[in-house]
Amino acid sequence: MTLPAPFPSSRPRRLRRDAFTRALVRERTLTQSDLIYPVFVQEGTKKRDAVASMPGVERLSLDQLLPVAEQCVALGIPVMALFPVIDAGLKTPAGDEAFNPEGLIPRVVAQLKSHFPELGVMTDVALDPYTSHGQDGLLDDTGYILNDPTVEVLVKQALVQAQAGVDIVAPSDMMDGRIGAIRGALETAGHVHTRIMAYSAKYASAFYGPFRDAVGSAANLGKSNKKVYQMDPGNSDEALREVGIDIAEGADMVMVKPGMPYLDIVRRVKDEFRVPTFAYQVSGEYAMLKAAAQNGWLDHDAVMLESLLAFKRAGADGVLTYFALDAARLLIRP
Repeated sequence: MTLPAPFPSSRPRRLRRDAFTRALVRERTLTQSDLIYPVFVQEGTKKRDAVASMPGVERLSLDQLLPVAEQCVALGIPVMALFPVIDAGLKTPAGDEAFNPEGLIPRVVAQLKSHFPELGVMTDVALDPYTSHGQDGLLDDTGYILNDPTVEVLVKQALVQAQAGVDIVAPSDMMDGRIGAIRGALETAGHVHTRIMAYSAKYASAFYGPFRDAVGSAANLGKSNKKVYQMDPGNSDEALREVGIDIAEGADMVMVKPGMPYLDIVRRVKDEFRVPTFAYQVSGEYAMLKAAAQNGWLDHDAVMLESLLAFKRAGADGVLTYFALDAARLLIRP
């Protein structure tokens, strides 16, 4: 860095004097096109079930989801990410419902693309919403999560989603080799335009609790954890290795999850690889800000926008956030 002239020749506050100057020299900006809106979808009609640990977030049936998709289009939010709430009776140890072509997610994808072809649709490729044990993979007799057999199921799941018309598949399972296997299967099946956003640096975080409540996997998981496949929160270099592997295997975009507690990882990934890089402002982050704002301890809109801008400053090209609708409404105000 070139050092500036000493005071008083250099007065950095000159560039902060008024709003137009601050806008002129601002290094990063946040727009609605930076946002991806995660939503929870369930079977049925006229169903809106609040998620108690995520104020303002609901599990929606398809008929209730379509107006939300329309709002995304109107607000300029480019992508909606789908997360299924699967009936308990359909959950099995092997997660077979994950690759049912008539299942919930393929039907929702088809309807969304039919009604709103201009809206990008992203789907989660993982087994935890579908397994009776709440893990993201298949178990052996000792309860250890098997890698290669799980990848075989994930490939089936991704192919079903691609056939339904999804734009982006997002493997969030953290199994080794799954990006290469999914990319190869998509190419072989002719789905050459289906993009892959890999959850490349997904940590075994305590910030996921409200999400697991929302999709109904918390009770199934019980006191188990996901530390044998999700990353150790103390590791940073390992994240770069994981991202590099996924890019080499065919990922178009990569993601760091969680978001704000791992902004250093976002920065390192962007500096190292210069590929489209995303961060997930996860359920726990959202719940904390919501709870503090509801108690009057924080200014809701101010901390929401500041937190999202932090992702852009760290190097993220976009953010998955449950604040997407609220943030977009503020960002488009004249």
